[in-house]
Amino acid sequence: MKADNLTFKSLDNNDIFKLINTTRKGVDYDTFSRLTGNFPLNSTDWSRILNVSERTIQRYKREKKRFDSIHTERLLLIMLLFKKGIEVFESTSNFISWINTRNISLGGIEPISLLDNSFGINMVKNELLKIEHGILS
Repeated sequence: MKADNLTFKSLDNNDIFKLINTTRKGVDYDTFSRLTGNFPLNSTDWSRILNVSERTIQRYKREKKRFDSIHTERLLLIMLLFKKGIEVFESTSNFISWINTRNISLGGIEPISLLDNSFGINMVKNELLKIEHGILS
């Protein structure tokens, strides 16, 4: 799984060393676009989630630069979370609906609003695992 050939389908949570190497190398804008293109989030959403300005994302595109490792790591964590969510909800649209709906067990907020830091990503992931195992809180 080269960073430049990375697709949403090829992401594998069990191949940790490839994820580490991809994170260290960073992803280019084309890979970012390929990974995020199937989700109804705009550049403002991704900017907030990745904690990087929209201008920086556009500069990466224009100058064919790679995302920093910290932004790549967060992107990969979120893509793995999305992959799990689609598996749990059995469709992209059902998962997208869920992450945009207030959730009582997450403090009454929308799961998507928690994706801008690793603690929030873990909370959402744990909630997905509960749902997967039939534990509704």
